[in-house]
Amino acid sequence: MADTFSMMINGKKVAPKDTFEVRNPSTGEVVGLAPDASMADLDAAVAAADHAFQTWSKQSDAQLRAACEAVTAKIAENSEELATLITQEQGKPLNGLGSRWELGGAGAWAGYTSTLSLPMKVLQDNNEGKVELHRKPLGVVGSITPWNFPVMIAIWHIMPALRTGNTVVIKPSPFTPLSTIRLVEIMNEALPAGVVNCVTGSDGNDSVGAAMSSHPDIRKIVFTGSCATGEKIMRTAAETMKRLTLEMGGNDAGIVLPDVDPAQIAEGLFWGGFINNGQTCAAMKRLYVHEDVYDDVCEQLVNFAKNIPVGDGMAEESILGPVQNQRQFDKVKRLVDEGKKKGRVLLGGEPGEGLFFPPTIIADLDNDDPLVAEEQFGPALPIIKYSDLDDVIAQANKSENGLGGSVWSKDIEKAKEVALKMECGSVWINKHGAIQPNAPFGGVKKSGIGVEFGEEGLQEYTDVQVVFS
Repeated sequence: MADTFSMMINGKKVAPKDTFEVRNPSTGEVVGLAPDASMADLDAAVAAADHAFQTWSKQSDAQLRAACEAVTAKIAENSEELATLITQEQGKPLNGLGSRWELGGAGAWAGYTSTLSLPMKVLQDNNEGKVELHRKPLGVVGSITPWNFPVMIAIWHIMPALRTGNTVVIKPSPFTPLSTIRLVEIMNEALPAGVVNCVTGSDGNDSVGAAMSSHPDIRKIVFTGSCATGEKIMRTAAETMKRLTLEMGGNDAGIVLPDVDPAQIAEGLFWGGFINNGQTCAAMKRLYVHEDVYDDVCEQLVNFAKNIPVGDGMAEESILGPVQNQRQFDKVKRLVDEGKKKGRVLLGGEPGEGLFFPPTIIADLDNDDPLVAEEQFGPALPIIKYSDLDDVIAQANKSENGLGGSVWSKDIEKAKEVALKMECGSVWINKHGAIQPNAPFGGVKKSGIGVEFGEEGLQEYTDVQVVFS
């Protein structure tokens, strides 16, 4: 019988009145029963975080750093348990760029964030007076996380909040709540009661998440997920003037210039598009290739992709797993079916059993075709041929999203010229999606507001206070 998980509120496990099933997308089996939180549960979690903030926010910079380092150590100690839970509920394989890799990334982000600091800045010190800029914690931070990287994104949200003296209430996706619940339990072994709390709700119960964005005692919402949900959060957060960091959808473009060696870039192109089975905000969602190398790039990409093992995430040999949930599977299938009507299927195209969908590559599509214009968030990559560079930059920028992009070329300076013309928050050259904890990450246009990571990301968890003397 599957285990029943509890909420973590004020340092204690709180048994739920109601639960919902969490299923393994590889097998359909029930992995565990998660709490279906009530409004009273949310209020209790926020009250606990608010109470803890009164003490936590007064910790010294050195004390906050030490606590974050202790949390980082706890994550490392429990990494295999967390990785297994991620695979069971999310579907991604243990190996490759799967759940063990995710835990490695989570540890790296937690460790690096622990080292960051926002000391007081002296803006002026002369005979006219002294002006100091101080950064102060906000209060209770509400974190709402998606199902694609349940532990790593939780770390992205929680660690900078802790490092700056804030407390947290986190609500994970109903599709992948178990690994986050366990993560918060582990964190509580190293933190005072109430500093990090976790509530969860079922897919049919969106009242808790909605209530977080309007809750009067939550000072900031940090959210990673869809544009539609992010827009709702922004509207409901307006009444209480919450601080917001919203990292939303991306429809990232890759542009291949004519001087590339197709065989040399094939592996990078594949993982740029298919990391986490394409279920990544900053994955490459559409690929524009110059006509001079178009056929060769298509051939080399297919040659690499066709050898990637796809299977049950718990099998050590699997490198890609299933699509995480039925709703996303149906979207991928719809867009692929539309692409097949007009484009040329180079690989895949037909769904497998259950939620498995093979890596799919469709060539000869245009910018307005649904598989190009919409974010598929799954294992399907459209390829578009181009001849004019200025025109293809315009096509790449013809999107309401602007999260990431990439340029592929032997001429780095030429690639940088193209990169600077792309309307997106991050651009990579000869790779795609390679985010890192010391570089700010965020989107432009409808891909969100604010940034995460690095000192700039840390600042988003603080208010500025200027002292004149």
